Amino acid sequence: MECGGYTVNLTLDPETAGPDLVLSEDRKSVRMGYTRQKVPDTPQRFDFSPCVLGSEGFTSGRHYWEVEVGDGSYCILGVCKDCVRRKGGITLSPEEGFWTVGLWNKQGYWTLTSPNTQISLREFLRAVGILLDYEAGKVSFYDAENKSHLFTITDTFTGKLRPFFRTYSEIPLTIRQVPAWN
Repeated sequence: MECGGYTVNLTLDPETAGPDLVLSEDRKSVRMGYTRQKVPDTPQRFDFSPCVLGSEGFTSGRHYWEVEVGDGSYCILGVCKDCVRRKGGITLSPEEGFWTVGLWNKQGYWTLTSPNTQISLREFLRAVGILLDYEAGKVSFYDAENKSHLFTITDTFTGKLRPFFRTYSEIPLTIRQVPAWN
């Protein structure tokens, strides 16, 4: 896997963050909060689900980023259309504009496709690498520690796609600086 040339420097978009989420000051990490935040209920904000989008959007090219997930996390990572539904309960599926994997560290890892597909791993993930190849219609997921491929979702993309984060954990998800590859 060669993703080093496609690395993007992501931040989280506070305008999209669900009221149960707490973003770090540098907008590089997110965690579930103890109490709901008092935030304006704008059209771009997720109001029911603990989700947040990356500030950056992509309409072409290849883009790679990594997210530290910590121990025992319960989260969902990937990309989504900029125009996805953000109010009420949402279904995370390609048909609804979401291309994601779910990490339930004690129960396993799944692609949120139709049908869901379990990803078999020998050990817990500490960090996930995500490679979006817009023209090829692929979102690939990697174990960021050893650069091994986990799964690729293939579809046809139209419009702007944005990095997607959903967490139910007080352990933060952190967008990390991608180290140089040997």
